[in-house]
Amino acid sequence: MAESETHYTLPAPSFDKPVRMLIVVAPYYKEIADNLVRGAREMAESCGAVVDVIEVPGALEIPTAIKLAARMADYDCFTALGCVIRGETTHYETVCNDSSRAIQLMGLEGILIGNGILTVENYEQADVRADTARSNKGGGAAAAALHLLALSRKWANRTKGIGFRPQGESFRIAGEAEGNQTA
Repeated sequence: MAESETHYTLPAPSFDKPVRMLIVVAPYYKEIADNLVRGAREMAESCGAVVDVIEVPGALEIPTAIKLAARMADYDCFTALGCVIRGETTHYETVCNDSSRAIQLMGLEGILIGNGILTVENYEQADVRADTARSNKGGGAAAAALHLLALSRKWANRTKGIGFRPQGESFRIAGEAEGNQTA
């Protein structure tokens, strides 16, 4: 059983500037969602982050809420939490695939997101993964967002240079001798 496996976990990141995290949760399975939020909040706060939590109707609305917040609010990173349990129809595949893909695409755009949307076969699997004393997938998702933020801040002031201009050097502008001759 996955619960008995051991995995390496990166040490929690530390920050010298304040961190604001938004947790977006779909509380369709309320007890599972509450455990996910508890784990995420504990992880974020242990790293000094200030956490806000908002609820949305379902897993498909999580990416939209994150995209709105990334565009309109002042958060450094995001944690997506929810639970999708396989049912009798293909709706499960749609919700799992579409929510995951939307989150991944936002990540590739530079929005820092830890994905803690559980996709499981039954309630028991979800319960194990959400439990903060067992798998703590909420805490893991928050940690993922925080690690991405730490990387982002580490690389924030590094540049590769633009176009053909060597980094840190000036270049001569073609044209008249009067006026600016370097850029």
